Amino acid sequence: MIGGDAAGMSAAHSALRAAKAAGREARIVVLETTGDTSYSACGIPYWIAGEVASGDDLVARTADEHRAAGIDLRLHARATAVDTTARTVTYRQDETTHTIEYDELVLATGAHPVVPAWARTPAGALVAGVHPVKNLDDGALWTELLAGPARRAVIVGGGYIGIEMAEALLHRGLSVTLLTRSRVMGSLDPDLGELIERALVEAGVDVRTDTTVTRLTSVDGAVTSAVTTDGDEVEADVVVLALGVVPATELGEAAGVPVGIARGYLPDDQGRVAPHVWAAGDCCESQHRMTGERDFVALGTHANKQGRVVGDALFGGSRAFHGVLGTAITRFAAGGRVTEIARTGLSTRQAVDAGHDVAVLATESSTVSGYMPGAETMVTKVIADRRTRALLGVQIVGGPGAGKRIDAAAAALWGRMSVDDLAEMDLSYAPPFATVWDALQIAARRLAERI
Repeated sequence: MIGGDAAGMSAAHSALRAAKAAGREARIVVLETTGDTSYSACGIPYWIAGEVASGDDLVARTADEHRAAGIDLRLHARATAVDTTARTVTYRQDETTHTIEYDELVLATGAHPVVPAWARTPAGALVAGVHPVKNLDDGALWTELLAGPARRAVIVGGGYIGIEMAEALLHRGLSVTLLTRSRVMGSLDPDLGELIERALVEAGVDVRTDTTVTRLTSVDGAVTSAVTTDGDEVEADVVVLALGVVPATELGEAAGVPVGIARGYLPDDQGRVAPHVWAAGDCCESQHRMTGERDFVALGTHANKQGRVVGDALFGGSRAFHGVLGTAITRFAAGGRVTEIARTGLSTRQAVDAGHDVAVLATESSTVSGYMPGAETMVTKVIADRRTRALLGVQIVGGPGAGKRIDAAAAALWGRMSVDDLAEMDLSYAPPFATVWDALQIAARRLAERI
């Protein structure tokens, strides 16, 4: 296994179980570039914010625990070449080059954060004070940066990490400017993105949409401002790179393993990408269940499932990975207000592009019965096909308790239900949790009636 985080270690442990069940011996070697393994990257912004005490708290299983289970885990081991004919992997560890043979190879190399040229010095290093938020080393660096005199932060990117880091930096007492080349939360429809932007602004974030950074200014090697295409200089002591990720597929590509439009590997439903070569996690493109097309959706939920499938398949198992819906959730909690954000399935634009006759409606309702303490407004947008009445997507923005309703919508999409099915599902009710007709069902029912 090349890669020792979610996909790689899930594959390793799954393979151990499958080998034992098949009565076979298994020697499993995992090469991991960093010194960390099996950690929650999604928890890093909350560590930076101070809600999580230590990076150690984000580790689900330590290196010693993996080794005790029978896995030969090699940390600080960077794979440099794969030879699929000789079935060997070359790697560097402790300044020494090693070559190891394999019977089956699993590529679980994850994804790289997008780092634009303007974020680097002429020598190729990151400008001091400028950094992404991808792994535990990044988290540790951010906690060090914020322990110093930094007071002004610029976040470049308005997606999930951008919003989560805006929350974290506000909690740490910094002034925050968020720059995004399009709009906030571009994976949602524009009207729901505007609700999130409004929450950011009300909490004190200076949000600038349709803005692109062209260069940085610095003094003594440390960033002092971000300069935009409009010529504006936004003062900054620190700059967060929140521009997304790209699949880390260089090793496989160099060895002839095919990649897709997003440059991710193209595994079958058991994870096979070439003879004796498998792939799982953020280095892969997955099949979107709503369109049948390949999509790059880098999430730990998928990585763990794909790793489990691959490990089982290595010893003849029949498990399969059945695709993705793009289900995701986050929050922005600052300024005394919590805004939960969730989505699943297709956006309106994606549904139109996929050829659907789209019907869409956003409905405002309450998270709980209106007479209960803590009742908050939420907006639920439902997207369906006007002709077939098939449910295509759901987006939710609202107060505490709103976001996790997306799971019921995802289940309906997974089961290929209609908008009418969602409106009539048997969902729970009690005044502290929901209205008699749940907000999700109200939204689905109103769209069904409109159709």
